[in-house]
Amino acid sequence: MVLHNSLPETSERPEEMPGIGIGQGIAIGPVIRMPDPLPEPAETASVLAVDAEGVRAAEAMTWVAADLLARGEKAGGAAREVLEAQSMMAEDPTVSEDVSVRLQRGVTAERAVFEAFAGFREMLTDLGGYMAERAADLDDVSLRVIARLSGLPAPGVPDPDYPFILVAQDLAPADTALLNLDKVLGLITRDGGPTSHTAILAREKSIVAIVGTPDAARLRDGDEVIVDAANGVVVRKPTTAQKGEAQARIAARAALAQAPIGPGRLKDGTPMPLLANLGSADGAAKAAALGAEGVGLFRTEFLFLDSALAPTIVEQQEQYERMLHAFPGKKVVVRALDAGADKPLAFLNDTHEENPALGLRGLRALRASEDILREQLTALANADAATDADVWVMAPMVATVEETEYFVALSRELGLKTAGVMVEVPSAALLAHHILQHADFASIGTNDLTQYTMAADRMLGSVAALQDPWHPAVLRLVAEVGTAGRALGKPVGVCGEAAADPLLAVVLVGLGATSLSMSAAALAEVRTTLANFTLEQARRLAELALAAADAASARRAVAAQAAEYLT
Repeated sequence: MVLHNSLPETSERPEEMPGIGIGQGIAIGPVIRMPDPLPEPAETASVLAVDAEGVRAAEAMTWVAADLLARGEKAGGAAREVLEAQSMMAEDPTVSEDVSVRLQRGVTAERAVFEAFAGFREMLTDLGGYMAERAADLDDVSLRVIARLSGLPAPGVPDPDYPFILVAQDLAPADTALLNLDKVLGLITRDGGPTSHTAILAREKSIVAIVGTPDAARLRDGDEVIVDAANGVVVRKPTTAQKGEAQARIAARAALAQAPIGPGRLKDGTPMPLLANLGSADGAAKAAALGAEGVGLFRTEFLFLDSALAPTIVEQQEQYERMLHAFPGKKVVVRALDAGADKPLAFLNDTHEENPALGLRGLRALRASEDILREQLTALANADAATDADVWVMAPMVATVEETEYFVALSRELGLKTAGVMVEVPSAALLAHHILQHADFASIGTNDLTQYTMAADRMLGSVAALQDPWHPAVLRLVAEVGTAGRALGKPVGVCGEAAADPLLAVVLVGLGATSLSMSAAALAEVRTTLANFTLEQARRLAELALAAADAASARRAVAAQAAEYLT
């Protein structure tokens, strides 16, 4: 890719702006900022009758819903699911009814739409967690409807005639899904967390991105920046030396992408299967083409979210079979529905909770509505019988041995031969020896394990510094699971984002991981890195990480020793 390097070198000193890096990429180029949002519609009386304004509002909301659906069809993959969800927001009956009520005051359709969506946004923000992350999606729908009413183009991504780094407060799914990757070298947002839709789609499209960057508001059009996702930092006004180093890393990553694809192995030949994390069957073909040796985490939530009723056994089975057909003879690990108070579903649990991350979610919510769990496991067992994939199923948010026994017994009753648990809370890690006496395997979800170990909400940029899976406290819990797995001869996978960090992946292997699962875009770099180290070296690196006092020290110690092994 040709970089835009026409900006002159300045005497200003480089400025580093921390954020949350998405993936391991790096990019360099000039900044272009997203245009400011449309101004808030004035609260003025309409010159039209209430019914006429109602017709205008309904037409605009219908048009936006159809436009978002069309964009989703064009984008495909996870983007399609995100945009379909946004389309449903545009025609949500609750919002439409609120618009109608507000129009009775005699205001314009623009004002009524603004107020109705703002009220809905406040409700999502108050729920916190996953639902708060959807507030940006709602803002985008509101702006699109108001733009349609005003006869203006909806705010969108600039399109200059050269490659650039896009800077925005946040990026709407409709914009992220259709970014021109020949032009957009990287993405910086002020808002958003590691599980925002911006982050999800950036991972899927392999966009170099840093989200949750408070200082991004100071960046101006034309500023030259380095977007270093691997280190979670934006460098404004980089020096010639910094730019040279960035270019070398860009070239090295491009070479990795062209490396031959083969099974994951350590330097001494120890096999280390590299699997893909997927949210739908749409990404299966791409993951297989990038060398995924199976699926380490199939998230089933997209089959359930935004549905008033649970999908039927037949509907679920059809979607599971699509996924399984893409991996004949290979392992596909399916996570049972991970929903609850932070992702409320009307048919499962939509009760408001003060602290949803510690509430009725995951397996707890499924046990409270066991018919939903039974139907899902039945659909999965039927799909397993109809395909050649090696199906494994696991329960989310397991905290006790009793929960493990319950899930494994139910899975076997319904015809699934391999049943395990996710280790996402410290209690499960500390009880791993007991849990693995009942479960066929464990899969460590490092995102939530880090959140609960460090008491730092993974959605919040304000505590992003604590959301670091390199922290020895987190790694000690991983080691507990690895040790139990080795003692009992049970597989231990890692399916959190930590597995996509190439050097941390080596440490995880040293801690006892027997497989690693990640976004498909990370497979090539992790595969190449693992091939540079023996199992004994990986275990030594793991010991160094465990002996450190904090995440930064662990990362430095491992990097220094790894460099010695490579010389």
